[in-house]
Amino acid sequence: MKLAASVVMLGLAIVVLSAPAAEAQMGGGHHRRGSGDQKAAPKTPKVDQKAYDAALKTIPDSKEKFDPWGSLGVSSQAKTQKK
Repeated sequence: MKLAASVVMLGLAIVVLSAPAAEAQMGGGHHRRGSGDQKAAPKTPKVDQKAYDAALKTIPDSKEKFDPWGSLGVSSQAKTQKK
């Protein structure tokens, strides 16, 4: 019975002692220094949908089919023969 109680106490001690270390790693956003008059983060520019669509139309179509297994040295004819 004493062994089980000591194992439980040891487990609790490990949990309690590791909690401050985890809090320190998270950064703790409530300890900010400096004035409250900080500039707001710059806004991201709006996406111009018309310009995006026009740019997509300028991309040429591929003449040949992409072969994902081409770097392995397997020819497309050998792959079709195995089927």
